Amino acid sequence: MILLGLLALLLASPSMAESDYGDQVVERTLDNGFEMILLEDHKAPVAVVQVWYRVGSRNEVPGTTGLSHMLEHMMFKGTTENGPGEYSRIISRNGGDENAFTSDDGTTYYAKIASDRIDVELELEADRMRNLVLSKELFEPERQVVMEERRMRVDDQPISYLFETLGALTFLEHPYRQPVIGWGSDIENWRLSDLQRQYDQYYQPNNAFLVAVGDFDARELGNRIAELFGPIPRGPEPPAVRAHEQDPRGPTRVTVRRPAKLPFLAIHHRVPNLNHPDSGPLEVLEVVLSGGKSSRLYRDLVEEGRLALDASASYARTAIDDKTFSLTAQAQPGIEPAALEAALIEQIERIQREPPSAEELARAKAQIESSYVFSQDSGFYRALILGTYELAGDWRKADEYLPAIRKVSAEDVRRVARTWLSETNRTIGLLLPESPDAPAPEAPPEAAAQ
Repeated sequence: MILLGLLALLLASPSMAESDYGDQVVERTLDNGFEMILLEDHKAPVAVVQVWYRVGSRNEVPGTTGLSHMLEHMMFKGTTENGPGEYSRIISRNGGDENAFTSDDGTTYYAKIASDRIDVELELEADRMRNLVLSKELFEPERQVVMEERRMRVDDQPISYLFETLGALTFLEHPYRQPVIGWGSDIENWRLSDLQRQYDQYYQPNNAFLVAVGDFDARELGNRIAELFGPIPRGPEPPAVRAHEQDPRGPTRVTVRRPAKLPFLAIHHRVPNLNHPDSGPLEVLEVVLSGGKSSRLYRDLVEEGRLALDASASYARTAIDDKTFSLTAQAQPGIEPAALEAALIEQIERIQREPPSAEELARAKAQIESSYVFSQDSGFYRALILGTYELAGDWRKADEYLPAIRKVSAEDVRRVARTWLSETNRTIGLLLPESPDAPAPEAPPEAAAQ
């Protein structure tokens, strides 16, 4: 209760709890369609620059999955102006650090650098937007790197392997079923022409936007960005993603066996994103279930029940299209998977029967608000918030986040649990341990004869 009281005092001041990005951001769109979202933050003489491309595994087609992630790798391999690895070396020489990531919905490149060196990063990003060198000599070795990355991060990681399998079963029609890194057979069969087509189609100013947060004058910076990115010709409009997942066909499940130490359980429910009125209640539901050691899943399955080493819930709120509300649990040694699954399902059914208590609701809201407030201390995360919301539809929706959370009632939480976490809308994935030296199963006689 003392913690909740302190958080209430902290959050009582709108200046602390509200981001008010709408009042602070300078937005500008160039004639070629390139958008900039600029936010001054003069707490330290640094700046964060993020360039977001609206292309991820959601935009890919079967047979060439993983190209968005591969392009992320290739963007560091050099342009007609700067050779392989020069981008990273130049940023490092100027005291900055950089990286990139690819998701289902987009690809993001970012650098944190002293604000008086921001021009260095802007010039490099403008250069590699359209001047990337894609050659066979660079392509083939990097393909091998990605194949090894897939082996290490998916094929040899039992839980990741389960999630990949579960995702493909949860979405039958929508490209969210495709892994960001790509299917192994697709990676093996990529062609350089596939990658060139991906680059030319999606790495265009009208399919990208820049977010900058830091110690600069936003209008002056906007003019400089216009000088560097404005001359890049507008590209072709990328094809729209028209796939739409139909209503659930009923509960489904999949079991995979990998050389794991303990069973692991994951449950997906397809749910709406931030554009739906139920988004706020779903966010609160996530925290009621798994927001720290006082949450229901940790208390009942880990601390008291001794059924799980860990248990959590997660809600993909800012996905472009409707995605998932997931529950996961890692079994304690000696616990049967059926007992763990029954306990996790009981937690779902309990929240469907009984709304959270007043204390649970207040604690969940306080955790959400405090986490959001404290994130504002980081220029990188402020930029990440703006970029994530813009990718999902509109950066201004970030200002709607806390007001929506504050309006959530206990009954709202129970209602969305009943609406969206139904048995019909449920896909269950179970990882069962397999001995590393277990022999491969023999093919049935009729298959062996073919």
